[in-house]
Amino acid sequence: MNTNTFEEITVLPGNNRNGDPEGFDEIRIKPGDTLSIVGPTGSGKSAFINDIEIFANRDSVTGRQILINGGQPPEDFIRDPARKPVAMITQNTRCLCDLSVEEFLLMHTRSRGFHGQDLVGCTIDLANQFTGEAIRRTVRMTQLSGGQTRSLMVADAILISNTPIILLDEVENAGIFKERVIQALRTYHKALLFVTHDPLVSLLSDRRIVMQDGAVAKVITPNGSEHLVLKQMMAYDNAISQVRELIRAGELITTTIPA
Repeated sequence: MNTNTFEEITVLPGNNRNGDPEGFDEIRIKPGDTLSIVGPTGSGKSAFINDIEIFANRDSVTGRQILINGGQPPEDFIRDPARKPVAMITQNTRCLCDLSVEEFLLMHTRSRGFHGQDLVGCTIDLANQFTGEAIRRTVRMTQLSGGQTRSLMVADAILISNTPIILLDEVENAGIFKERVIQALRTYHKALLFVTHDPLVSLLSDRRIVMQDGAVAKVITPNGSEHLVLKQMMAYDNAISQVRELIRAGELITTTIPA
């Protein structure tokens, strides 16, 4: 099995913190799907995507089971990082490798059997769509900001790792343009699971998984009735982004920004 034969991940239910069964039959996730994981702090959002990342087999604290194409994940998906169809990026993701961005990406491309500079350039170009401060080829990985690091890791997961499933844990708080990330993942036909407190990210998702007491409490598939609210939230978010960039540029905010 490889990324070309990967069709879906299935999440089978476990238990909440009281040992009660979760209230869903299964959750199927296919490339191109966008899901947001929402709920209060401590409700089990990160544990949900951790189960997917480790291919839990009733052996995690949640008791969930993760299937690939309806069956047990192949052993090399679990043991070999280069074969794993899942990439997880968190707001705590850091790089301790003291190489330039170009050297780091070249090392990764060669380790996966790719050659040439084109893929490196494309990865940096894509990452720069997600971050407000451009990433240069020559800057060292350890000198990147948090937002730049996360942006580069997302672009790397899309183009070099080429994983069909990407898990993002609250990275919208780390200086990336979330709408552009979601659009890119849809363009490249990647499944995205986004642990988030951001209402816009949630409204942009195809489905919302609502967590409570360590378990999935509800799975919501919007029916189009949220369209006007989404439009309003996008206007608000755009206004906030404009003010943020003006402040970063050292400008005084002397007029109101239309939402």
